Amino acid sequence: MSPVIAGVLQLLALIAALALAYRPLGDHMARVYSSDRHHAPEKWIYRAIGADPDAEMSWPAYLRGVLAFSAVSVLFLYLMQRVQGSLPGSLGFSSIDPDQAFNTAASFVANTNWQSYYGEQAMGHVVQTGGLAVQNFVSAAVGMAVAVALVRGFARSRTGELGNFWADLVRGTVRVLLPLSVIGAVVLVACGVIQNFAGIHEVGQFMGGTQQWNGGAVASQEVIKELGTNGGGYFNANSAHPFENPTPFSNLFEIFLILVIPFAMTRTFGKMVGSVKQGYAILATMGVIWLGFTALMMWTEFAHHGPALDVAGGAMEGKETRFGIGGSSIFAVATTLTSTGAVNSFHSSYTGFGGGITMLGMQLGEIAPGGVGSGLYGMLIMAIIAVFIAGLMVGRTPEYLGKKIGTREIKLAACYILITPALVLCFTAAALALPTPGHSMTNSGAHGFSEILYAYTSGANNNGSAFAGLNADTQWFNSTIGIAMLLGRFLPMVFVLALAGSLAEQKPVPDTVGTLRTDKPLYSGLLVGTILIITGLTYFPALALGPLAEGLAS
Repeated sequence: MSPVIAGVLQLLALIAALALAYRPLGDHMARVYSSDRHHAPEKWIYRAIGADPDAEMSWPAYLRGVLAFSAVSVLFLYLMQRVQGSLPGSLGFSSIDPDQAFNTAASFVANTNWQSYYGEQAMGHVVQTGGLAVQNFVSAAVGMAVAVALVRGFARSRTGELGNFWADLVRGTVRVLLPLSVIGAVVLVACGVIQNFAGIHEVGQFMGGTQQWNGGAVASQEVIKELGTNGGGYFNANSAHPFENPTPFSNLFEIFLILVIPFAMTRTFGKMVGSVKQGYAILATMGVIWLGFTALMMWTEFAHHGPALDVAGGAMEGKETRFGIGGSSIFAVATTLTSTGAVNSFHSSYTGFGGGITMLGMQLGEIAPGGVGSGLYGMLIMAIIAVFIAGLMVGRTPEYLGKKIGTREIKLAACYILITPALVLCFTAAALALPTPGHSMTNSGAHGFSEILYAYTSGANNNGSAFAGLNADTQWFNSTIGIAMLLGRFLPMVFVLALAGSLAEQKPVPDTVGTLRTDKPLYSGLLVGTILIITGLTYFPALALGPLAEGLAS
């Protein structure tokens, strides 16, 4: 079987698995976030944190809950790393330096999981399981909660109440992420992913010396790393490491985990607003972009340019032979079109255009299908922008899901889409203008520029993958990328929740013959075009200096 056919078959199998899970998982999440009952374990949690899960919150109160919980999480994870040397199960590793501890705490709480350290050489079992893995669950649940709050803004009318943040956080963790993670961890262990608390041990001779590895609770962390679109690997090689991703089947299963909740949340959206067709329209938009990027990436990496690539069957540099170009390309697109950031190949070794595709996937805002929660609310913001553009074209007040998109709503949506590009481009410009950050580049020219642009794109978009080749473990990059991750995560949430509150206060507008049908293919096409045009106008000059210049020169 040719590598191309094998890659296409993997893609078809993945689509089939996602289609089977779409309806039951989407319906389950709709029931979870619409229920007024509390399970016994949830009641214990509410009592422990002193929260009233039945108290409705306005958008400022909901936002205060998000920010307070996240601030405490950053502080807790930072302190845990700073005292690691005194903790049991530290494997003899010392405490983490202040700048790197800040970067890592910001990274995992912001659902980014950017790693400027070697996991197997820096983090002990307690920090890995009690710190990083816990944040993998709750940071994902925060994103889902904010998305549900925005959906309630569309579904409710004449009220400023968006639900209860603490109830949404706990339910998302206990009823959605934990059960799926238990099942997924069992599957990964069956595939050969390790799950233990072994210490550092020698594994044999390697080039005249011994090689050492440490074990860990890898399967349980790997599953929520992918399911929660987190991305932080137990080992530095991430999902290219055989302890994390040993077989082609485990590779395909991990891609499935990355995509299943973001895609299924479109069904949840449709059920909660009372129109599954609206969910299908958002799903179609996400699916078209995802499939288009995947096909383009596979074509780029399979293209033959010279005898070496002919022999290898494509651009195999930086890719694991057990996954091949097909499995690596599908993974690379899935991880950068969501906010996952896990990698099973070396993105810096992709072709010039292939590296640009991974970068562009993040620059779209990671909305196809995006991160858990963040993908849905990011796409809904773009849906509002598309409706506004359509309204300008026909001279009619724009409406979406029975809510008028007025001056306040469009200002909030515009602020949302401007934050991340401003962070990416300003930090990239500063790093290139100052003398010290440039010393971290191992490549010059277009590829070196791409390394820095990719780093800030990944951080501000809460992705976490790295172009590699860039030494990011410096005070400058640890600090500035940490700031970019926090601002890129929580500033957009401010505008999302403010928009949700504004929508919830409106009374519904009845459909008329002039109402734009947002559940039709025409609107999905308009939405795809809006996303690509806005991203292109924002980032094309920067992309032209980096991956496009490199691709045209090769």
